[in-house]
Amino acid sequence: MIRTQSYSFLTIYFFFCLLPLPNTIASPTRFLCRSDQRDALLEVQKELHIPTTTWNKSVDCCSWDGVTCDAILGEVISLQLYFTTVNSSLKSSSGLFKLQHLRELDLSHCNLQGEIPSSIGNLSHLTSLDLSRNQLVGEVPTSIGNLNRLETIKLHKNHLRGNIPTSFSNLTKLSTIYLSENQFTGGDIVLSNLTSLTSIDLSSNHFHSSISSYLSELHNLERFSAYDNSFSGAFPSSLLKISSLAQIDLSGNQFEGPIDFGNTSSSSKLEVLYLRHNNFRGRVPSSLSKLVNLYDLDLSYNKLEGQVPHCIWTSSSSKLEYVKLSHNYFSSFGKSLQVIDGATLKQLDLASNSLQGPIPQWICKLRALETLDLSNNHFTGSIPQCFKNFISLGDLFLRNNSLSGFLPDIFTNYTLLKSFDVSRNNLMGKLPKSLISCENMEFLNVKGNKIKDTFPFWLGSLQNFEILLLRSNAFYGPIYNSSAYLGFGRIRIIDISDNNFDGSLPQDYFANWTTTEMSNVKYISYGALEGPYSAPKDSMDLVYKGVDMNFDLIFNGLKIIDFSGNRFSGDIPGSIGVLSDFRHLNLSGNAFTGNIPPSLANITNLESLDLSRNNLSGKIPQGLGKLSFLSNINFSYNRLEGLVPRSTQFQRQNCSSFVGNPGLYGLEDICGEIHHVSVPTSQQPEESLLEQEEPVLNWIAAAIAFGPGVFCGLVIGRIFTAYKHKWFIISR
Repeated sequence: MIRTQSYSFLTIYFFFCLLPLPNTIASPTRFLCRSDQRDALLEVQKELHIPTTTWNKSVDCCSWDGVTCDAILGEVISLQLYFTTVNSSLKSSSGLFKLQHLRELDLSHCNLQGEIPSSIGNLSHLTSLDLSRNQLVGEVPTSIGNLNRLETIKLHKNHLRGNIPTSFSNLTKLSTIYLSENQFTGGDIVLSNLTSLTSIDLSSNHFHSSISSYLSELHNLERFSAYDNSFSGAFPSSLLKISSLAQIDLSGNQFEGPIDFGNTSSSSKLEVLYLRHNNFRGRVPSSLSKLVNLYDLDLSYNKLEGQVPHCIWTSSSSKLEYVKLSHNYFSSFGKSLQVIDGATLKQLDLASNSLQGPIPQWICKLRALETLDLSNNHFTGSIPQCFKNFISLGDLFLRNNSLSGFLPDIFTNYTLLKSFDVSRNNLMGKLPKSLISCENMEFLNVKGNKIKDTFPFWLGSLQNFEILLLRSNAFYGPIYNSSAYLGFGRIRIIDISDNNFDGSLPQDYFANWTTTEMSNVKYISYGALEGPYSAPKDSMDLVYKGVDMNFDLIFNGLKIIDFSGNRFSGDIPGSIGVLSDFRHLNLSGNAFTGNIPPSLANITNLESLDLSRNNLSGKIPQGLGKLSFLSNINFSYNRLEGLVPRSTQFQRQNCSSFVGNPGLYGLEDICGEIHHVSVPTSQQPEESLLEQEEPVLNWIAAAIAFGPGVFCGLVIGRIFTAYKHKWFIISR
């Protein structure tokens, strides 16, 4: 017994102490990289034009940028070339595929082009493959199924098409698959064998099949995203059988029918459920209350109806924080609702439904609300005074209802409020002075009401204020006051059109708009810019001069001044020329007098200029002809005279841009032979007139048929026609 133990000890001693240990730590002078690996990497550098100075033979290739080797064998096991711009494609004979011991390959953000070669299947040791972002095309080769050690595959943000290869079913160790933002159209998605999957992203493709029930077999799945496709059929309730699933996003598809949660287990870990922009109908099932871990729910843009599911705020076990139910057909809240005081709701979006009657008082018990949107419904009555309880509120949207009464003075404790929109209602009175307490206010929209007040200079002291919309109310008085603090240092949008503002603007009115604070100005509108305004974070389509504009474009540089349709008088301030990077300027429909400021020629990015329907006189500054971006011009119905600039920008305008200025000349190339028809000054047309092809005699005949009174109206409002190339220019 003793001998055996001694023998065992000696054996261990000889094994660990006498035998030489492998050299696992390289000496400073030893080259770990094998020559065949180095040569393959140099081939890759030459093929892909990799711009790196560390890839040369005089340096150990295992120390090259993006290269990692096995410390013992000297084999390249990781190649990380992300964000290395190559502007090239991979060939089947690429040296890359000689690196057969690669475990990680990352060529993302490289502008890699062409198709994925079938030789990718030779890299059988790969556990992670990232070819995501800017330019791969074609179909994914079936040989990718040879990579049976693969755990992560990322092919998102390319131009790949066709089906997901059925050989994907061989990738049984795969845990993450990202295929989003491609052009895949395939039918059934065969992923049933991939029971190790934890995350699937198929979003923003063209998949058009239904989602098979086999997905319930993926019992490790935590995230499933398939938004912005053409998936159809019924709601795939089989997904809810996966107890590990935390996020589902099926937005932007063609699912239809009722939302059936099936036999939902109360042990479900589902936290996020997005089903917006589909064709779901009917009521929201009561089994929603079983999803006790759900905190983010989006069912907006469907055809759901009936009562708003009150389990959202009445269930003591609910963890819901964000609820978006907008753009449906919900018509009521139900009766006798008992709101849980501890309700966790932070966002409640019920916009664009069919809700009616007074705003229910119980909403005020949702004290944790940060966003409340009740816009585009049929609410009546006044804004509840209990809204003063919302001291955590950041966004309050009540626009486009039938609310009436006075704007309540409820904002004293609204220190977190950023956006307040009550536009298109029947509210009256004055702007509540407690708004000055909203120190984080960025956006205020009260347009389309009956508010009668002077210009709110006091709002200019709010440091973050960006958007002020007062349009179509009964505001009055001047917009300039030398003794008032104007402020508005970060203003992006001001729309005060269709009110009763008046007065003149001093010559230095725009002088301070080029200070550091004012450098953020993106869009100023004092006039007729139509479109559904909404919070800055929302997408918003606007129409200006017949051109659709996305709100994001405005905030990324589109700059407009629109003072049109007011009663401003006096000279146009010469300081307007400091706004050198503005692109659209509209001062039409006012009572401006004097000359056109030559400083307008300093606005070098100007694309459209409308000074029509004023009392401007003198010559058109010749410097305006040098504005290379200027494409839309309107000087009609003023008292201008002299030579029209001969530049291309002016010569390509319609004749309607100059009518009503009998003293102008040099229009032959634009208008042909010109005849002037005198019209009294007080009878200016109310809108720009369009070029027409109908003969003038037809207008005259029609006018005679309707009688002299109608004829006068037609002349004033519409007569601007062409007969061949003879233009009848209305003058005063």
